[in-house]
Amino acid sequence: MEQFMDRIGDAISPIAQKMTANRYLSAIKEGFFGSTPILIAGSIFLLFTSLPFNGYSDWLAANSMINDFFYLPYQVSFKLLSFFVVVGMARSLANYYKVDSKLAIALSLAGIFLLTPILVTEDGIKGLPLDNFAAQGLFVCMIATAISVEIYRFCVQKGITIKMPDSVPQNVSNAFAAVIPALFILLIFNVLRLAFSLTSFGNAQTFIFSILQQPLQSLGGSLPATILVLFIEAVIWCFGIHGSSIVSSVMNPIWYALSAENLAAFEAGTALPHIVNYQFISFFVKLGGVGATLSLTLLCLFKAKSNQYKALGKLGIWSSLFNINEPIIFGFPIVLNPMMMIPFVLSNVIVGVLTYGAIAFGLVPYINGMNLPYTIPAVISGFMICGWRGAVLQIVLLIVTGLIYYPFFKVQDKQACLEEEQRKALEK
Repeated sequence: MEQFMDRIGDAISPIAQKMTANRYLSAIKEGFFGSTPILIAGSIFLLFTSLPFNGYSDWLAANSMINDFFYLPYQVSFKLLSFFVVVGMARSLANYYKVDSKLAIALSLAGIFLLTPILVTEDGIKGLPLDNFAAQGLFVCMIATAISVEIYRFCVQKGITIKMPDSVPQNVSNAFAAVIPALFILLIFNVLRLAFSLTSFGNAQTFIFSILQQPLQSLGGSLPATILVLFIEAVIWCFGIHGSSIVSSVMNPIWYALSAENLAAFEAGTALPHIVNYQFISFFVKLGGVGATLSLTLLCLFKAKSNQYKALGKLGIWSSLFNINEPIIFGFPIVLNPMMMIPFVLSNVIVGVLTYGAIAFGLVPYINGMNLPYTIPAVISGFMICGWRGAVLQIVLLIVTGLIYYPFFKVQDKQACLEEEQRKALEK
């Protein structure tokens, strides 16, 4: 098996090297990795809002100050994710082009704010929608950053700037040099804002969100529909958009209804009618989160040789155990990482197929529809909804997804080791 995995790794290693050399993919990776500590910290606070204890959610609801204490840090970390990624991405691109990184970040944010719609309350209070800076608005923010930095470096490299005398301090000279690029960026993004406002979508973020939601409108709870939903969800996540939010807005009413029918049948002592329901998705398909990334986190924790992925495994394991995997998705990263997109999508689909097959063939009992917090760790959750066979199935799924992720993880880990050695050599 080890030799087989090595052969797969050798086959995809040249592809990984080419992708690593791509300036945009490298910048995106830097942006996501820089945001990892904030996401992990936010995940810890999120965990305390969903502890799997009877009456805990009601107790939090009755104590708004305590609820806010745990929920607001999560909001600050996850709802502002795009800002953290954009800062790292703009800085990486600026360093690549050898232009001022602080100005590149500022110009990128200016373009993003122009594309973001302004909300006005009935009282006339104006604000910005936080969802546009969360994962679902990430794709637009990254495109805006790439365009802004490209305009900035083009103007600087072609001399389309305001030139100051040599006697002027460098920081002042750089600021004046960015005036013309800033004018171009504001003009271009203002035109884009106006163009989107004339459409039925209203803004760029809504456009991206809406066109991805349409294929999900007519889906049900059958196996083909479930496979399609899981595939679309994973692919959307790969591009930095919160695929689960898009999918859940359409599918959760269907899945909850199927769970309710199963629970009613269970209480009545009759045969359970549905294989696919909300618990099917939450506790089997999303083993450690979408893409069943718990196995990937365990690989980082126990098999990684690079310091980068060792640290990620240590930091991400606690949130992954409770099915919160944004730190892994954005920290590895999986988002916009073609090498990791493959096992991520495959795992999401294969876990769904295997779970469906195990239930259909009677290896695991039908899921009773009991509504449990999604943060209950694997094995425990499987035992609670399907008995010991459910717990065993989760262990099997963990092994299967580990085998899927392993060759791709090994290539990424090897590449990270080489980069760390190169940095050490340069420091000497």
